[in-house]
Amino acid sequence: MRIMEKDFDKWNEIKKSTNDKSDDLDVHEREIWWLSLGKNLGVEIDGKHENFERPVLVLKRFNRQMAWVLPITSREKTSKFYRKFLFDNTGYFVALTQIRTVSTKRFLRKIGMVAKEDFGKIRQSLVEFI
Repeated sequence: MRIMEKDFDKWNEIKKSTNDKSDDLDVHEREIWWLSLGKNLGVEIDGKHENFERPVLVLKRFNRQMAWVLPITSREKTSKFYRKFLFDNTGYFVALTQIRTVSTKRFLRKIGMVAKEDFGKIRQSLVEFI
């Protein structure tokens, strides 16, 4: 198995500037955002591009500083660990096993909203999964 080199030093610099951001962001359940998710360990889903970002679905907002999110991928996944949803007439998948508590400091930009019906199915899949 080939292990890819990860640029943790570059991520650490981004993380330092991310920590300086305000954490008073008004995010809501069902929203899709790009987050500065970072370089993670092992099988944890990484962010990508210059800001180590990844699209996520806001599953639960606890307050203006913290939320639960599910990372999103556009690669088709058929296992029970993923749930498909439609956004802008395109199929995407949330990774149920990758639920994370994140600071709103990580939030970069809002993309849109998941339909209520799809969001309900995602939540139900997560409940059944755990």
